[in-house]
Amino acid sequence: MVMEDNESCGSRVVDSAPTNSRQHSKKLEVYNEVLRRLKQSNNVEAQQPAFDDELWAHFSRLPTRYALDVNVESAEDVLTHKRLLHLAHDPANRPAFDVRLVQVPPVPDGSSTDSVPFSSANKGISRSVLPLPAFGSSPNLEALALEANKSEVQDGDATVTCGNLLRPMHEITFSTDDKPKLLSQLTSLLSELGLNIQEAHVFSTVDGYSLDVFVVDGWPYEEVEQLRMALKREILRIEKSSPSQSPSESFREEIKTLITCEFDPVTIPCDGVDVWEIDHQLLKFENKIASGSYGDLYKGTYCSQEVAIKILKSERLNTELQKEFAQEVYIMRKVRHKNVVQFIGACTRPPNLCIVTEYMSGGSVYDYLHKQKGSFKLPTLLKVAIDISKGMNYLHQNNIIHRDLKAANLLMDENEVVKVADFGVARVKAQTGVMTAETGTYRWMAPEVIEHKPYDHKADIFSFGVLLWELMTGKLPYEYLTPLQAAIGVVQKGLRPIIPKNTHPKLAELLEKCWQRDPTSRPDFPEIIEMLQQIAKEVADEEDDRRKEKSSSGGFFSALRRGHH
Repeated sequence: MVMEDNESCGSRVVDSAPTNSRQHSKKLEVYNEVLRRLKQSNNVEAQQPAFDDELWAHFSRLPTRYALDVNVESAEDVLTHKRLLHLAHDPANRPAFDVRLVQVPPVPDGSSTDSVPFSSANKGISRSVLPLPAFGSSPNLEALALEANKSEVQDGDATVTCGNLLRPMHEITFSTDDKPKLLSQLTSLLSELGLNIQEAHVFSTVDGYSLDVFVVDGWPYEEVEQLRMALKREILRIEKSSPSQSPSESFREEIKTLITCEFDPVTIPCDGVDVWEIDHQLLKFENKIASGSYGDLYKGTYCSQEVAIKILKSERLNTELQKEFAQEVYIMRKVRHKNVVQFIGACTRPPNLCIVTEYMSGGSVYDYLHKQKGSFKLPTLLKVAIDISKGMNYLHQNNIIHRDLKAANLLMDENEVVKVADFGVARVKAQTGVMTAETGTYRWMAPEVIEHKPYDHKADIFSFGVLLWELMTGKLPYEYLTPLQAAIGVVQKGLRPIIPKNTHPKLAELLEKCWQRDPTSRPDFPEIIEMLQQIAKEVADEEDDRRKEKSSSGGFFSALRRGHH
């Protein structure tokens, strides 16, 4: 599964169209094979007159990768997904879910021709009785498991490890309306029950629903019905602890918080007048710059000034999204720094919710690296890294944790100055100095955030380390893993991006410091700025020496050539 990584986890862009003809052909092939198997098995639903069209409609509303990943040998699973998505249309059924026992295939290590005996913990269950998961395991995740297996074998614990790999697991499939932070909420729910996510396959439909499939362990294999009941209880508990509040009431409360704020260190003090409130009619929209599931970004003007306008889609507004919007306005009003995108104002009266900032003509660093296939030479890379570090240092000095630092949230102006942007999930640091709850984007996320442990500003340092690697290589972190599989690798296997061999030694040292498992071992931004500036000075000095050497050698050979005439 490939999830869009230029949005926060759970905020997913729908991949509604096949990316190319080869994938479209494969999608048709999978559809026909599933249809053939269902009809051949005399499935009652498959015998209905309109079933062929209904099945194709199911494949069409999901991303192309759904067809590419689904296990066609278990065609009945597709019907389960179709049924759950249908149930999710009724709010009373949300989230619709299914639980079953599956057999995850063992990881072949190639070191022995003997098969590993089935774990004695599974007693009399025959492997052939259990179905395979609905989606294939990522070979990269298997490689991680194999690596862990080998290391544990070296420690003399081979039997336990192999038994764990062969143990039956539970597959939990959810379907509900697609909303911000859904993935985070579902993983939190599973975590509350003591379940360990081994695989995750997350899909968004074109009409705003989700299909999320998790393979988990941590629950007694024989207690499928008990797990189903435990999930129901946990969902009910969450619903009761979060009483429904109308979006307008919730939003009014958030805006009240913004207006009564007393501790703005930089901007004009609150004086009872909403100086940052913008009249929507004074905004002139030009071309659309970017589009996501929950909002669009436009270039436009406000009182003749070129601006960027981030407008939330009114049809996707809900309490959670409005909270994020209110929080972003609150944070942006507090900051003013040359390496932080400048807030100009906001429209806070639904349905015209939008945030207006300075227009950054250079676009995002993500687009430059991954769409335009651009690259940074070392001196430029160091300048960009210093820009980011200065912006982040300012935020941390003002007790603001960004929580979603990545290339997509860095913008460049016409002078190639890089600025930190997108404060949708940023938070003011708690008085205790630590925070909890999972946020951000998995590929850049610190292990303590992934694990729902208390965290502080050092979580941003970890993300900066991964970001610095991204700037160096031009690659997406852990590009062959899904976001959630990458998160599992980071936490359970100590997975980190591979540092290229030709990396400047001090830059490699900085990367390793930033992504230390222990947050207290990571440097702060003042130390990072100092290290980057020192490296930049060394690189500049080396370049000067090379130029002088080239110039002097050129002069010597020129003199020789002149002497021959």
